[in-house]
Amino acid sequence: MGRTYKTEAVVLRSFRFGEADRVLHLYTLDRGRVGAVAKGVRKTKSRFGARLEPFSHVELLLHQGSGELHTVTGASLVDSHRSAREDPYRLSVGLIGAEAMLRLYVEEERNARAFEALTRFLGAVDEVLGGLRGRAALDPLALAFQLKLLWLSGYVPHLESCVECGSTDRLVGYLPSAGGGVCPTCAPTETVMLTPEGFRGILELLWTPLADAHGLGLGERAGRDVLAVVVASYEFHGGFRLRTLTA
Repeated sequence: MGRTYKTEAVVLRSFRFGEADRVLHLYTLDRGRVGAVAKGVRKTKSRFGARLEPFSHVELLLHQGSGELHTVTGASLVDSHRSAREDPYRLSVGLIGAEAMLRLYVEEERNARAFEALTRFLGAVDEVLGGLRGRAALDPLALAFQLKLLWLSGYVPHLESCVECGSTDRLVGYLPSAGGGVCPTCAPTETVMLTPEGFRGILELLWTPLADAHGLGLGERAGRDVLAVVVASYEFHGGFRLRTLTA
């Protein structure tokens, strides 16, 4: 027998299903990752269609039946995050964060800290200046959010000392298989080589609140180093790449 429950959720992705429905990829406060169908949502007279756009923070009534997809039976808006969708640059930054959530959190398992990080990230995306041009993958906010998600997933890089020998002398790169920085003596061929600016950038992004991350003067070289660490972590720990990082 199915049952109905209420939860806060963020719409990470949606796609058309049938003539008038949409399938939603949700991250919920109470259950983590959930798939749901919003029936009739594409009809002009739908009672909650506009509330279920990507990035929308909503309170949902979901009915769990016998299938994998839950059914949306009610929706009220907490925050539309409309600004994040209306500007191409903000949209690109938001899509990177949404895909990172989708790929890192694939189970129906509660993680309140991840949900809070997601809502703070989308709030920060709303505040990014519109009309900016540049590569969203190098935006400090996009990088900071991904590093924090890796941290919450248990994959944060160890950068205080060499993970192979324990030396606290100069580190030269990141070794995904060991999960941290390595010194020149311990750096094998698969090491992701980093500049000192890159190491400082990772630590700064990890400890800076998301609301302040976009304003960091990271520098392009440091940004590319941080991105290299994020990509290497995804590939080693999850076996995936984000499509939004190569767009």
